[in-house]
Amino acid sequence: MYAVSLGGDGAELRPLEPWQAGEFLAHIDRGRDFIGQYVGLPDRVTDLRSSRAHLQAYADKAAADRGRIYGIWAGGRLVGGVLFVTMDVEQGTAEAGCWLEPSAAGRGLVTRAVRTIIDWAIEERGIHRVEWRVSTANQPSISVAERLGMTKDGTLRESYLYRGERQDTEVWSVLAPEWRATRQAS
Repeated sequence: MYAVSLGGDGAELRPLEPWQAGEFLAHIDRGRDFIGQYVGLPDRVTDLRSSRAHLQAYADKAAADRGRIYGIWAGGRLVGGVLFVTMDVEQGTAEAGCWLEPSAAGRGLVTRAVRTIIDWAIEERGIHRVEWRVSTANQPSISVAERLGMTKDGTLRESYLYRGERQDTEVWSVLAPEWRATRQAS
């Protein structure tokens, strides 16, 4: 196993694997209402079986080079995560996403973690375009896209059915040359 430091506060980014299903479920339970405001993860991860199945699906995606999931640990405790929901190396595209429990909000953990996985996707896997899809109501996630230097491509009106209601989705993206230029400038 490996860990990547997310800065001087001791936070780390690590792969989330099926054997961590109990820890993952406990984390989701701590943040279920907060996480579930905008994403369906808490609706899918409800018990140990579904937790293991969710992590196994991402282990299968990783094995097929079609996606990845990583946990964010702070103070030795799983507090959130980032992922590539999809990844198509042949086409050079990926969709990144995140979630966080309330105890870890406002510390820049997601921004640092997403920056780490985008660097990896572009520099190691040759991804050309990374997308960020977010509910128009999810201002904290929109702010992450802005801090990462992404460009808002547009809004998909009523494109996502969430808990029985149609949601608008903003699509943000960054292209490899833009990402490299921003990283070199900072």
